[in-house]
Parts: sequence; structure tokens; C-alpha cells
Amino acid sequence: MRTDFAVVLTAALLFDSIWRNNGEHASQGPCRPGFSQSFYSVQISRDVLQGQGVLKGTTVSPQKVKFDDCMGNEAVVFQSTDPVFNVRTDGSIFAKGQGAGLDETVQFKVTARGPHTNVWETVVQLTLIDLSSSGQNENEVTEEAGNISEQNKKKDASQAPTPVIMFPGSRVNSTGGLRRQKRDWVIPPINVAENSRGPFPQMLVSIRSDQDQDISIRYSITGVGADQPPNEVFSIDPVLGKMFVTKPLDREHRSSYHLRAHAVDMNGNQVENPIDLYIFVIDMNDNRPEFKNQVYNGSVDEGSKPGTYVMHLSAFDADDNTTANGMVRYRILSQTPHSPIPNMFTINSETGDIMTVAPGLDREKVSQYTIIVQATDMEGNLNFGLSNTATAIITVTDINDNPPMLTSRTFSGEVPENTVDVAVANLTVIDADQPHSPNWNAIYRIISGDPTGHFTIRTDPVSNDGMVTVVKPVDFEMNRAFMLTVVVSNQAHLASGIQSSLQSTAGVTISVKDVNEPPYFPTNPKQIRFEEGVPTGTSLTTFSASDPDRLQMQQIIRYSKLNDPANWLSINRTSGQIVTTGMLDRESVYVKNNIYEATFLATDNGSPEASGTGTLQIYLIDINDNPPALVPRESQICERMNKNVNGVNITAADADTDPNAGPFVFELPNFPSSIRRNWTIARISGDYARLALRYQVYLEPGMYEVPIIVSDSGNPPLSNRSVIKVKVCPCDDNGDCTTLGAVAAAGLGTGAIIFILICIIILLCMVLLFVVWIKRREKERQTKQLLIDPEDDVRDNILKYDEEGGGEEDQDYDLSQLQQPDSLEHIISKPPGVRRVDERPIIPESQYPIRPVVPHPGDIGDFIHEGLRAADNDPTAPPYDSLLVFDYEGSGSTAGSVSSLNSSSTGDQDYDYLNDWGPRFKKLADMYGGGDDD
Repeated sequence: MRTDFAVVLTAALLFDSIWRNNGEHASQGPCRPGFSQSFYSVQISRDVLQGQGVLKGTTVSPQKVKFDDCMGNEAVVFQSTDPVFNVRTDGSIFAKGQGAGLDETVQFKVTARGPHTNVWETVVQLTLIDLSSSGQNENEVTEEAGNISEQNKKKDASQAPTPVIMFPGSRVNSTGGLRRQKRDWVIPPINVAENSRGPFPQMLVSIRSDQDQDISIRYSITGVGADQPPNEVFSIDPVLGKMFVTKPLDREHRSSYHLRAHAVDMNGNQVENPIDLYIFVIDMNDNRPEFKNQVYNGSVDEGSKPGTYVMHLSAFDADDNTTANGMVRYRILSQTPHSPIPNMFTINSETGDIMTVAPGLDREKVSQYTIIVQATDMEGNLNFGLSNTATAIITVTDINDNPPMLTSRTFSGEVPENTVDVAVANLTVIDADQPHSPNWNAIYRIISGDPTGHFTIRTDPVSNDGMVTVVKPVDFEMNRAFMLTVVVSNQAHLASGIQSSLQSTAGVTISVKDVNEPPYFPTNPKQIRFEEGVPTGTSLTTFSASDPDRLQMQQIIRYSKLNDPANWLSINRTSGQIVTTGMLDRESVYVKNNIYEATFLATDNGSPEASGTGTLQIYLIDINDNPPALVPRESQICERMNKNVNGVNITAADADTDPNAGPFVFELPNFPSSIRRNWTIARISGDYARLALRYQVYLEPGMYEVPIIVSDSGNPPLSNRSVIKVKVCPCDDNGDCTTLGAVAAAGLGTGAIIFILICIIILLCMVLLFVVWIKRREKERQTKQLLIDPEDDVRDNILKYDEEGGGEEDQDYDLSQLQQPDSLEHIISKPPGVRRVDERPIIPESQYPIRPVVPHPGDIGDFIHEGLRAADNDPTAPPYDSLLVFDYEGSGSTAGSVSSLNSSSTGDQDYDYLNDWGPRFKKLADMYGGGDDD
């Protein structure tokens, strides 16, 4: 056998009829790029691969995979995943090399790559058949395969034999050795129609292993739809290997399933490698096209040409869009209104684009169309397809195809002279375009009759009328009437092909009405120059006015003063002559920048009267009428001259201006003589001088008044004697007054200063001591002493606790808590050592004296001393500072409550026996004992 020969495979597609029955090539619709089938099954004779003589005298028809990219298959490249088999550019499959001998069925993928990175795939299965024993040749095989295909087309789907899927595996040859292991099969997909009515379970395929004759095998499937949600959609007979679908499938919910088939022995050992099963749900037309919106809005300009795009509608069909079930087609059911024709629009049946189909769109006639659009699947087949409708509202948008037209050829109006911002005429216009749009808004222009620009035309935004308005006053004496030519247009330009109408131009006549105009001052404001200080009654000028009403009878003008801030002027009522009534003063607050202003009124005797105002400005020329004054009026200087401090710089201020102000002359007066003896003044410049102490002159710190004579440069000059207050004080090295020096300079001596400082220190110490005392008193008040000083005698002190009770009978206190405990067991059990204060020693207690029920007043002192002596000698007594009960009187007292004591009504009680109780009761005896009150 030659190693480099190529054999063209001939075969018949066994499953071609199955794909055709499934509707893969049902109808020729729009071109869809891709392979014609997703799986090709080819049977090949061994003689075709191994016999050379068969090819010589036999005509072989090449088998091709059918592919179309809808662009002529230009630049399409085919590739095979099996290196033994290849695909030519025309789709022909051929084998190359000696390795083309088929020991068993082989599957591989064929890939088509387009010029735009698009990729399509299909699966090719090659099965070997041996025809040498039966004597069939290649043509008979092809013919038989064709007959099989035709018979499959005629078979009913229910009578079709169940496909059997064999597990791929190792095979033993006749010599006892293992043949080479082929790759896993690519099993053709299993197609199941959706919405099947059953009965269920419905068998799909039978899976078996060729080892089931030797051992018992159990089959199972795994994957989504088997043991993964949704569970139990598919099931398999574990013994027979028959796989079933258990319920109707919905392609729109899930279009495919990927399962894996397993074969194990009774011990659970894997017998075969798992094989992949792909189950595709075949689509059925069970979904209507659905529009996203029920109402769509679009627009188109009026006057649009046929073929103009209007809007787009789209409907979605949940069915498979690669089949006729999901291919939607559109058509227009109705149009409202039918004007100008019933079919003004058309729709692209595939894209859903609506376009104009006829001319004649006119917004002024029909502004809106309502179109009912129907979407039908099955490529628009009304007999088998499902339909749905939507409404398209098309608005005809306005274009400027109607020029504005003035309602009249002439308009008229009247305007009073000297008025502005007044509408004098109203122009009306009509326009059929969309109101309040640029196509409707009118713009008016004056093209002639107003060369000086007295008028303008404003557009009323509501009515679109033109209002002729005066923007510049007109004069009856100059123009008695105006003849205007007005043209109107739209804000937007007219559409192409639309000519402007002659009615867009009109004439406007404006008459000027004469009114009584006020007099006016020809020179306003009027300026004159005068020296200040002119005497009262001086005539300054004549300020007269003119009357602009030349065409009326001669009018009389009267003058009056309107505003004279300083009341310096008066005006003649008939002639307008200005006379002074006061002295003009340039330095007055009413003069600004040497100018004094006054306003006068001129009134005619017309009907009605009219008046005008005029302003007179008097420029006042300065004279030397103000003496200079010294600046500053106060300063300070060191008590001794040094090299760093030379004196005080002074200048002068003059209300006059040049040449009646500076340069100034500064000099010291001759009297008193101490001025020139202690001080000196030197001129620095024309306006400044320096005042200083004479060399080696010492002055006590204090305030000194130094008179200085200042003269200006007027003609004649004016002089003024001014006094400067100079504070003489001790200075530091920098020439600044020290603090003590400043105080001393204020008029206090050194002793007074020291005394003031001492007083301040004493005052601060007193304030500090007072604060400390207040804080101590506050602390003592907060921590009140509870124990009495041992040196104080209790008899000489009265402690007030601010606690009042109702007597002994009112105080039901349990005093047993203050006594020694009765139970001693816890004390006896303790070892000897230091005892607690509240523990009673286990020894006989001392006997304390018992107070008699009715004691004698004289033995109270003896009773207390005997009790104190017994307590000092009592070894069982608690510590010294513990509570010592001398006698417990029980729950009541024979003496009664203290609150029951009162004065006797029969006579005074005698308390002299208190003197017998000893010195401790002497105070009580003195208070209540014998003797008369002072």
C-alpha cells in the first residue's frame, strides 16, 4: 500500500432524514450562516481505503459537509480535530496516509473559521463496513445508503428504531493482542420535542456495553436533570440501559441538558468509561411575539419625502429564533386617519422600521396618525404563526412652511412728543404653523421711514402681535408725522421651496401730537468764577431759560429758586438775574472742590404749565482769610537732650489753599523770656520745623505749654499764636519715655509715686488675706467638729444640735444594741489573746451603784462619782471612749417627759437646792436660783 495517497470518501448520511423531520431545513428563509447539520454520520467501505484497483474503474461521488457563511464562503478555512482526516476548501472530506485504515467507528469535529473571527462547528462520524463478502461495490453502498435515507424519511417517528449507544473500549484482535485505544466517542445529540403529551415516561435511547454478555452491568446517568436540580427529568433502567424522559420539557426554560452515562458491575466497579450525552430540546411554536410596549411614539416632519425613516418597533419571541418558530414578521393592520391616502406608511417586515411611503404629510391638516402594527412568528405565516399587536402614534412635526401674513396693508398710530416707552400702534399677523414655536414666532423690522431710530417694534409673546414703541423722544416742531415700512418674518427660516408672501409687508403712519414743552436752560449747568468774600448784593450773572414751543403763542417764563444749600443767592423772577444774599465762603461745608451749586426753576404759563430746571455752579477763588494753626497740639520730649533725640517735629494747617497757605514761618515769642531760654525752634523745610530743648538745659518732668507764632505765605500774610503742650519725661536709650517717667511727667513727684506703689501692694495683701480667711471659714463650716476640746469644761458650754423630740416616751429606741451581747459561746471558743472592743470578758462584773427611784437632790453628785469610780476599777468595762450606761430607766420614766414641764400657776418654784449639787450645777443655780431679776 502507498503511504501518501488520498482517497475521497463516499458515504450516505444515515441521519439526514431525522434532521429534516426535525425542521432543520423546513423552509428557505433568510440566510443563517453555519453548517447545514450539526452531526454527519458516514459509512465507508474497507475497499475504498485499502484497494487501489477499485478507484481506477469506479466513479466516486465525493461527500461534503455543507456550509454557508452567507457571503460566498470567501476566506473560510476548514479544520479537522483528527490529523488523519482533513477537509478541503469545498467541504470535501478526504483521508491521507496509511493511517486511514478504520478499525472501528471514529468521530471528530470540523471547524469553519470566517474572516471576521466567527467560528462554527459540526461533528462527523465515520463507520467502517466490509462489503467484500457480500460482493457489493461502492456504488451499491451509496445507492443502498440513499435508499435507507429515503426510507427513513417515510417512516413515522413513532416507528423509528430506538438508537443504541455503545460504550467505546478496548478490543482484542485475532492474534490475541490489544488493538490501539481510540479516543472517546462524540455521541450525536438526542433531540426531544418540547411540550410532548406523552405518555410518560417516554423512551429516548438505549445504552449498552458489549461486555454485558459476560458480566452483569448496571447503568446510571448523572447531571442536571438526573441527580441534580431539576431532578428526575430523565431516568434510566439500570438493567436494560433504557433512558427515559419523565415529563414534558420546556425549551424556553432550558434548551439543553448534559448528562453522563455510567456502566458498573455488581460490585460497583467501573466497567466502561463514562460517555457524554447531550439532549437538545426541540423548539415548538408555543410563544407569541411580545412587544416591549403597547404604545410607541414617533415623529416625522411634515412634507417628508417617501422612504423617510419614522420610528422602530420590535417584538420578542421566546421561541428559537434560528427556526421559523421565533422568526417574527411585521405588518401594518390599519392607519387612522386615512388622509390624504390610507397607506401613508409602510413597515419593514423583518426589522420593524416604519417609513413613509407617500408624499403629502401636512401638519396643518393632520397632526397625528395612529397605526396598528401586527407581529407574527413562523416568518409571518398567518395560518400557522402566532400574532400580537401594538399601537404606533406618529406625530407630524411642524416645519416653517407657512410665512406670517399681516392682517392689513396699512396701520396707523399717534404719539405725543417728548414721550418714550409708549406703544403707539399695534400690528396683527396670522401664521398657520405650530403656535409658540420658532416657526410661528414673528419678528418685525422697520425697513424705512425712521432714519434716526425713534421707533422699534416689539413682539407680544402671547398674541404674536407687533407693538410699535417709541424709544427716542420725537419733537413736533421737527417732525409732525412718520411713514414707516414694516416687514415681518419668522424666528425660523422658511422651509426649502417656500416663497415669502407679499402680505408680510405693510405701511405704518405715526402722527406726532404737539404738547406744552417745559422751558429749558440753554447752558445747563452754567459755571461762573468769583472770589470768596464778595459783599452781599453783588450781581453774579443772569440765568435765563428758553421756550421750545415756537409754534404756539408767545409764553411768559417765571424763575424761582429750587435749591440753595447755604442760602447765599436770590434770582429775579422775570429776568433770571442772580444776586448774592450772603458772603460766599470757600471754606464752607457746602462747597465741594471749590464749587458751590444752586438749582433754579423756570415755569411757563402754558396749559398745562410746564417747568424746567437749571443748575448754576460758582467756582470760588480763594483769598487769604484763614490764619494757620499748629499741628500737633501735644507731644513729648526727653528731659535731657541726647544724640538720638533731637526734638519734636511740628507743622501747620491752613484752611486756605496755595498761595495763601505754606510755606510757613515758625518762631518763638519774646515773652515770657523762659521760652527762648529753655527752647529752640529750627526750620526743617517750608512746612516743617523742629522744637527742642536747648543744649545742657534740664527740665523737671512735667507738662509744659510752649507758645509758637506761625505765619502763612499770603499777601498780606496771616499769623497765629498757637500753644503746644510738651510732656517732658525721663527716657531710655531709645528715646522713649519710661513708665515712671510718664507718671512723673503727669505732675507727680518720686515720693508720691513710691507711696502709691506701697498702697497698691498693701491693698493686694489685704485682699489675699481676706480670700484665705473666707476659704478657711467655708472649710470649717463644711467640717463641723463633733468632739469637744478636752480642755473645755462641758458645764461651761451649751451645744445646740437643732434636734427636738417628744420626750423619752416618744423615743422608742432599742438600746440593747449598745449593751454587751448576752451569748458568749463565740467568745469562749476563741483562744486567749487580744479581744475585740465589743467582747465582754468572762469574769464576774463589778456592781455599779443603783440610783434610787426617788433620789435626793443632794446625792446626785455622789451617785455620779461612785459610778465613775466603779467604772475605773471594772476590768470588764469597755475602753475609755466607749459608751458607758450608768442606768437604764426602762421604757418609761417616773419623772415623765420633759415636754410635760410647765410653770405652776400657784407660785414660783424654788431652785435654790441646785446650789447644794456642787460647782458643776452652779450655772443652773444662778439662772433659776434665788434673787430678783435685774
